[in-house]
Amino acid sequence: MLNHIPGSPLLPRGKAADARRRFGTWRGERPFWAGLFTMTAGVPILYWPYANLDMDGVPLALATTSGSGSLLIGVLLIALGLALWYRPHQRVFAGLGTLLLALISFPVANFGGLFLGLAAGLVGGCLACSWAPPEPAEPPPAPTAAGSAPLPTGDSQRGD
Repeated sequence: MLNHIPGSPLLPRGKAADARRRFGTWRGERPFWAGLFTMTAGVPILYWPYANLDMDGVPLALATTSGSGSLLIGVLLIALGLALWYRPHQRVFAGLGTLLLALISFPVANFGGLFLGLAAGLVGGCLACSWAPPEPAEPPPAPTAAGSAPLPTGDSQRGD
């Protein structure tokens, strides 16, 4: 079914389809899932040291002396996830940083955010390191003969 006629405004369904297509293209050009897992890893690592839970009148707090370490690791994981989305050429650096921060969060940040942040960070880091950019759809144009060929060296250039 044709939703868009060139020159006319997009219909609401056409706008949604166009936005979904553009998002799919954007997502395919970068390690999207690696960034999502990496940012998701930062959330439980940030949350648990600062959460105050109440279980039947008994306060439960997982606050430790390493709350600042949890804050630093969580914020860095979220920043690395955003870097994976917006700087995909730095994927190996961000992936290795994610793996190291996820492993460091185990002893520092309440067992890596009760293993949730640790597991998501390890998956995100592995995905980031293994992602490869898509191949171009068409090969680059061949150089033209006029001006792109190297000039020969030697006596033939003098015009004798």
